[in-house]
Amino acid sequence: MSKFDLTVEIGGVKFRNPIMTASGTFGYGEEFNEYIDLSKLGGIVTKSVTLNPRPGHKPPRTCETAGGMLNAIGLANVGVDRFITEKIPFLQTLDTNVVVNVAGFSIEEYVTVIDKLNDCDGIAMLEINISCPNVGADGLEFSGSPESAHKLTSELQKISRFPLIIKLSPNVTDIASIAKACEDAGADALSMINTLVGMGVNHNTFEPLLTNVTGGLSGPAIKPVALACVHKVYRSVKIPIIGIGGIMDHFDVAQFIIAGAAAVQFGTANFINPSCTVDAVDGLKNYLRDIDIQCIKELTGKLKV
Repeated sequence: MSKFDLTVEIGGVKFRNPIMTASGTFGYGEEFNEYIDLSKLGGIVTKSVTLNPRPGHKPPRTCETAGGMLNAIGLANVGVDRFITEKIPFLQTLDTNVVVNVAGFSIEEYVTVIDKLNDCDGIAMLEINISCPNVGADGLEFSGSPESAHKLTSELQKISRFPLIIKLSPNVTDIASIAKACEDAGADALSMINTLVGMGVNHNTFEPLLTNVTGGLSGPAIKPVALACVHKVYRSVKIPIIGIGGIMDHFDVAQFIIAGAAAVQFGTANFINPSCTVDAVDGLKNYLRDIDIQCIKELTGKLKV
């Protein structure tokens, strides 16, 4: 073991450190390959993959906000068949864990996508997006109640050969009850939070800033909400939690781990500083030295309340 042990284990998968990228902010990995050494990361999470290719919403589909950004990309992606033929070969060359994010509009769609991915090597885990807030009402169908989340998780757990991470929405009444339902249905881990529903308005034209009117709010503005969700769910489940929401540096990483996360994902920060993730790995080592802790796992859930 090195002087500072950053390794974590999630769903039986070992990660060299708790730093991952968030789906939708890192492409399929290849887009950032020339900027950072991907092997330094604990893992990368791909853009959402759906059964069929999706062009997404018409521009403008992103805009800046105070302390963050809004996006209504609309799950634009190449579809699972092209993902397998065009994206998987590169991902298989990486010396890091690859987590494929899967989205769908029915249980049957999720099942079909996972069935196709089951034949692929080079995948460590699947992250199941049940909570995209910018593709219409159907995008929240499975994250809106414990019953629907349990049903989907249970069906996917039956057929997936990969461990499953269920990605949860903050746009619900009680995220802890939904998290517990996913755990009871066999989820191996949880990731949270997906973006908050938000909108922007042009005061000169009286028009929305996004063609979809509403979109997902991300960035530092949502960090306090994300921390509260992680802490609440940590007290309700025993499976690992991957924290997401406004993480910009290694101090943010530490805060999420203290609140109960086993690992984290960097999202919007990738657009600001492409090397934010690898910088955080180095920063985390210095942080552990400064607080005289050798193993990152010792920090999980150590919030003093």
